[in-house]
Amino acid sequence: MTTRLTVLATGGTIAGIAGSAIAHDYRAGEIGIEEYLEKVGGLGLEAELSGRQIANIDSADIGPGVWNDLHPAIEEALADEACNGIIVTHGTDTLEETAFLLDLTLPADKPVVVVGAMRPADAVGYDGLRNFANAVRVASDPDAAGRGVLVVMGDRVFAARDVRKVRTRGTEAFRGFPRESIGLVTPASLEWFGAPWRQGGTATFEWSDKLPEVVIVYAYAGFDAAGVERQVGENTRGIVVAGVGEGNMPESARQALVAMAKRGLPVVRASRADEGLVDREPEDTENGFVASRALNPQKARILLQLLLARGITDPAAIQSAFDGR
Repeated sequence: MTTRLTVLATGGTIAGIAGSAIAHDYRAGEIGIEEYLEKVGGLGLEAELSGRQIANIDSADIGPGVWNDLHPAIEEALADEACNGIIVTHGTDTLEETAFLLDLTLPADKPVVVVGAMRPADAVGYDGLRNFANAVRVASDPDAAGRGVLVVMGDRVFAARDVRKVRTRGTEAFRGFPRESIGLVTPASLEWFGAPWRQGGTATFEWSDKLPEVVIVYAYAGFDAAGVERQVGENTRGIVVAGVGEGNMPESARQALVAMAKRGLPVVRASRADEGLVDREPEDTENGFVASRALNPQKARILLQLLLARGITDPAAIQSAFDGR
């Protein structure tokens, strides 16, 4: 039986061109999906691929506008009985945010795999073709279902809730936390670490095409109340703090955030450190703060946006959602 996969393209380095095999600079999102599928057609992949261009841009420019086109396109593909899985090609800079948003808002009954590249298509050592071939291997595997949205980079399979970009260059730019990776993949093989963990086909959150504004404020030496207030606008509905250490912040900034929390503005403490849990502290209840647990600031922002879109503003209820990640 032929495996049929739908490829939804958004651009990024995987579709980028430098104009030179050794140039540092390049233009993201230059190759269209039809040309790309023609390029991978000679790889001998054991799947029938059909493509659709959602966007063709640098992932630094991806946000709600693209998400509002991408999400219904994935839902349409999932509803197609002839489609066995979905691959999303994406730039790496915001890949983890798109993957996490999709993970929270899509069912897990068919594989959804997000893939990118760290080098443009005409560079020496282009990793895009291998990553794409690996993504086809993963999306074609029935055991990929029930694991949520997956990310394939550098011969590793990551869960969307764990994956993060940790390097600016190099093909091993992605890691997972708290789980490093959940599988190893090559174009010819796939090894899973553990069984699927998501039961049933329902999404955690309903899709919202109007996500509330949540800002990330970055803590640093000398960060104070004025630094907080400059970043919080009248349309802000929630705040994530990229705190020092375990989600900490200078006292002046903390007092400003406490006042905002008491006015009903949810405040989540995350960390600017690359890895580590941010646990609740005794004063969080009095302050009205939420601890992000394993989520980094950018993922904490996505989860808080979805909670606020559902009308959940109580700090205890928000904390419960973060504890469940």
